[in-house]
Amino acid sequence: MGETKTIRKAFVLGAGLGTRLRPLTESVPKPMIPLWNRPLLTWAFDHLIADAGTEAFMVNTHHCPEVYDAVFPERNWRGAALDFRHEPTLLDTAGGIANVVDWLPSGDESFFVYNGDILTDLPLGPAIEAHEKSDALVTMVLRSEGAALQVAWDEQSGRVADIRQATGRGEDLPRFQFTGIYLVRPAFLERLTPGKIESVILPFLDVIRDRDGVGGVVIDEGDWSDLGNRETYLDASIGLAGNPRFPRYGKTQGSRRIHPGARIDPSATVDEATSVGEGVVVGAGAEVRESILWPGSHVASGARLHRCVVRAGEVAEGEAEGRDW
Repeated sequence: MGETKTIRKAFVLGAGLGTRLRPLTESVPKPMIPLWNRPLLTWAFDHLIADAGTEAFMVNTHHCPEVYDAVFPERNWRGAALDFRHEPTLLDTAGGIANVVDWLPSGDESFFVYNGDILTDLPLGPAIEAHEKSDALVTMVLRSEGAALQVAWDEQSGRVADIRQATGRGEDLPRFQFTGIYLVRPAFLERLTPGKIESVILPFLDVIRDRDGVGGVVIDEGDWSDLGNRETYLDASIGLAGNPRFPRYGKTQGSRRIHPGARIDPSATVDEATSVGEGVVVGAGAEVRESILWPGSHVASGARLHRCVVRAGEVAEGEAEGRDW
């Protein structure tokens, strides 16, 4: 394969409410929850910069937009420009894309769309190559395994025949997990209606029916997870501790399991699967296992925590398993 083409712009979805992660998302947008002491969203930025050479990001916001402003005051991440577009009314995925048409590239220049609540290091080069070689308006990145095998894909043609059994096609084809990452040609934007609250799956289906214009590429290399609920969030954090090779594209800026600004009493026990944020205090005799301590949280002396998340400003006491503060 020759040199991978740069995909200059990416739209990262950041406006979701994160209802399945509550109470963790009561005052923080889901893509901004800390994962190894940096916002989840920034892992997506690093992935796109490393694998696609992306130079500019647009993120849509809705819930707690001030958090984005506070964390990214300079509108920059590792030299890439950041822009934010607020949605007073949540527009869903297609509506979100339509709301940033003025920022997106035009002509023949494709762009990435990337869900802000996933963690992955799957190689993006094969997706870019497949997209550039085809005339598909959209190329969906798929995986062979997952909890939602809903996309019927024809390996011979490279086309997606069905999503969620909505077209009546592809009944004999294997089904794949959609990763929440896809490449889009600007011509697809003609299928979207500005201001309309709509999932992008609906215009995908229209393109499939009208012109067989949605492609797919299966990429099973690397790791992929959807951090949609507290269990997958905890599993992702714990998994980072057990997988020193993640991400496969190299070290990521600012990620650390235990922040040097944390204070852990010498008599406390914090296992290697727990992440500890800046300003965290873990009291004497406390025991913390497979948990996430957000910056500014406190574990009381003598507490016993297993698979717990303690938010900023909260104090965890007593013995608990699977509880969030």
